[in-house]
Amino acid sequence: MKQELKYLPMLALTALIWGAAFVAQSVGNEYVGPFTFNCVRSLLGGAVLLPLIPLLGRLSGNRREETAPADRKNLWLGGALCGVILGLASSLQQWALEYASVGKVGFITALYIVIVPLLGIFFHRRPGAQVWLAVAVALGGLYLLCWNGSAAIGPGEMLLFGCSGLFSLHILVIDHFSPLVDGVKLSCVQFFVAGAFCAVPALLFEQPTLSGVLGAWGPILYAGVLSCGVAYTLQVVAQRHVEPTLASLTLSLESVFSVLAGWLLLHQTLTAREMGGCALMFCAIVLAQLPPRKKAAKP
Repeated sequence: MKQELKYLPMLALTALIWGAAFVAQSVGNEYVGPFTFNCVRSLLGGAVLLPLIPLLGRLSGNRREETAPADRKNLWLGGALCGVILGLASSLQQWALEYASVGKVGFITALYIVIVPLLGIFFHRRPGAQVWLAVAVALGGLYLLCWNGSAAIGPGEMLLFGCSGLFSLHILVIDHFSPLVDGVKLSCVQFFVAGAFCAVPALLFEQPTLSGVLGAWGPILYAGVLSCGVAYTLQVVAQRHVEPTLASLTLSLESVFSVLAGWLLLHQTLTAREMGGCALMFCAIVLAQLPPRKKAAKP
C-alpha cells in the first residue's frame, strides 16, 4: 500500500496533463484545422517516444524483441489499426471543441469507460449489474449535459459520441495486441500511423500552412511532448506499481481536470444543469471501474 501511495501522484499528474491538454487543443483550433493539429501532434509524440523505447520497455516490464515474422506482423498490424482509430477519434474530439466547452468534451469523451464493458458483449464477456447501473447513471448525466431544451442534439455532442465509440474500440484493439508485442513500441507505431492518417484529410480539406502550425506551436508542443511523451512515460512507470482498478480510477480524474482547466485558463463556465451532468458522469465512470463484489462461497 505504501508503494501504491508513492506512485499515485504520478498517475494524478498524468490525469492533470491529459485534462489540461483539452485547453491546448481548444487553443490550437484558432490556428489550424483539427486534422492538421493531430497530424503534427501525433508525429511529434512518436518522435519523442522513439528514443525512449529501450528505457520504457524496461520500466514497464513488457520488453519484447519482435524477431519472429509473426511478432513483427502483430506489431505493425496492431500499430496500424490503433493508429487509424486513434487518428480518427482524436480528430473528431478536436473538431468537437469548435462547438462544445473543454469540460463538456472531457466528460463525454470519458464515456468510453462505460462503453468498453458493453462492447464486451460481442466478445462473450457479459457485463454485470454494476455496469448496467453505470450506464443508466451515465445516460442521466448525458441528458443533463447535452439536452438544451430542443429535440435535436448539437453537432458537438454527435461528434463526441462518435469519438467515445472510437476510443472504446481503440482500447479493445490495444487489449488484443498489447500481450503479443512490446507496448511502448506499439504506442510509438500508432502515433506515427495516426499522424500519417491525419495528414491525408489535412492536405485535402484544410490546406495547412507553416505560419498556422508555427502560430499553434505552444498547444502542439504541449499536446505532442507533454500529453503523448511525458504523460505516457509517467503512466508506464506508475502502473507497474499500482493496482489496475486504483490506477484507472485515478486516471479518470482527467475529466475533472478538464473542467478546472477550462475554467481557469479559458474562463469557460458550466451551468448548474451541466455541472450536475458532470457529477453524474463522474459517478458512472467510477462505478464502471470498481471491481465487482464476489459472491460468498456456500458452506
